[in-house]
Amino acid sequence: MLERIGAALAAGVNWIQIREKDLETRRLFGLVCESIAISQAQAPQRDVRILINDRADVSWAAGAAGVHLGENSLPVRELVHARGGSDRPDFLVGASCHSPQGAVDAANHGADYVFFGPIFSTPSKADFGPPQGVTKLAEVCHVVTIPVLAIGGITLENVAACFDAGAAGIAAIRLFQQMPDWGNLMARLARACRRNR
Repeated sequence: MLERIGAALAAGVNWIQIREKDLETRRLFGLVCESIAISQAQAPQRDVRILINDRADVSWAAGAAGVHLGENSLPVRELVHARGGSDRPDFLVGASCHSPQGAVDAANHGADYVFFGPIFSTPSKADFGPPQGVTKLAEVCHVVTIPVLAIGGITLENVAACFDAGAAGIAAIRLFQQMPDWGNLMARLARACRRNR
């Protein structure tokens, strides 16, 4: 995993989300600390963010940039409230949403960004219902002022439609796993983003 994180950083990925929800706490903490060290060594001039799924305690203790919450995680407002009384006002709190109302609720409770999807069909998001599509993505981007990242079935063939709908970025698993040349992938994603801005 650390090799993949290093390769992603070298290719120009700005946000890395560590999703090892079942990893034992001490091992997860070590993984996060090593990931942060790699990001600082490889990309000291870039605004690289290491985010952790669900585990706000590990994210906070390791000095990660923030925590990403699922719909069944600790409520966004609880973490935002805790952040308000801390010395880490830049600690990001993001949330996964599967409806426009879910995105509005997350934004109203202080989320810094939302993932919205699944936009397209994908095995990893099948439990969250049928694909939402780019029309619904555009609706979500219109009703909230925080960044919306499209997730679910993102490919090089459909990524431009996500940016065109107003997405601030994309989150993907298969797209990165299946592309052997991440530098080329990032260049093509950047072109798709610029073309639709």
